[in-house]
Amino acid sequence: MDRRTRARELTMQALYQLDVQGPDVLELLGAFFVEEDADEFVRKLASDWTRGTWENIRQCDELITDSTIKWEFTRLSPVDKSILRLSVYQLRFCPDIPPKVVLNEAIELAKKFSTDKSPAFVNGVLDAVLKGAKT
Repeated sequence: MDRRTRARELTMQALYQLDVQGPDVLELLGAFFVEEDADEFVRKLASDWTRGTWENIRQCDELITDSTIKWEFTRLSPVDKSILRLSVYQLRFCPDIPPKVVLNEAIELAKKFSTDKSPAFVNGVLDAVLKGAKT
């Protein structure tokens, strides 16, 4: 598996933990990353993306909310929410990552970790975020 893909998986899992258990988990994520992957590059990237997303969570959530008029943000599954938060963070704050890569990786995360309908939903939301329009 690609190292950046693995870092995205860990980041999505960490964001899920933060969403479900609260911000106190942030202090424990270093140990989580060490347990889950031996690769220092993967752990550092996952840590950077997790902290970056969490620090910009309000902006990410606003963009997601603005792009999901048919869905209430609170009704999103924690897995889909975590995938979307990471992806929106990368679209807005990581100019070195091409948007097409962000979308493709998000869809793959949804296929692997969420429901059958999630890949299309995630794609639609992120497409709307990119276009600045509502779905």
